[in-house]
Amino acid sequence: MNESSWSLIINSKYKWWRFDFTSLFKSKDLIWMFVWRDFVSLYKQTILGPIWFIIQPIISTIVFTVIFGKIAKLPTDGVPNVIFYLSGIIGWNYFADCLTKTSTTFTANANIFGKVYFPRLVIPLSIVLSNMIKFFVQFILFLGFFFYFFLVGNEIHPNIYILSFPFLILLMGGLGLGFGIIISSFTTKYRDLIQLIGFGVQLLMYFTPVVYPISFISEKYKWIIW
Repeated sequence: MNESSWSLIINSKYKWWRFDFTSLFKSKDLIWMFVWRDFVSLYKQTILGPIWFIIQPIISTIVFTVIFGKIAKLPTDGVPNVIFYLSGIIGWNYFADCLTKTSTTFTANANIFGKVYFPRLVIPLSIVLSNMIKFFVQFILFLGFFFYFFLVGNEIHPNIYILSFPFLILLMGGLGLGFGIIISSFTTKYRDLIQLIGFGVQLLMYFTPVVYPISFISEKYKWIIW
């Protein structure tokens, strides 16, 4: 069938390095629909439902506290173990979820992409937003523990770096989105990458200051961590 036989041809009006943010804004209702879909489908047939948002980081924090705090006796620079590990876990989980779930965008939504046209960035962006909801629920849990330890007299207090918090949220979500989209272009052909990325992201966490403080690293290599 030649091109003249089609009644409608959809193509890009922009160069590859430009993006039509107008079409993305017009699809905002579709984005929120996918956000709701991701939220509902994840815990649809579970008994505890969204309570898993709370259970997962608590269990992980307990395990990290026992293994790295009590057995390995890794330092936390005076920060209570629960606060130290919980803050790292919820931050890393947000980045990891954004990366791993957007990396399967094409394979997981092939049936939708083949039926109707819409800006393809809608789905990975909805993944980042739905994970952000999960992150803020867990962040409220973190604040509860933070204020508890603060009230009982631990030497913890906010500093000027708290002003960078919104930027860090955008940075984590943006990095997960960007790397995930790049990887998704490869997972359509090489499905093994899906398993490799899930394992690699989990392994990478143990090389980051989630289980140890930055002061634990020698000055020679500290710039890599920063």
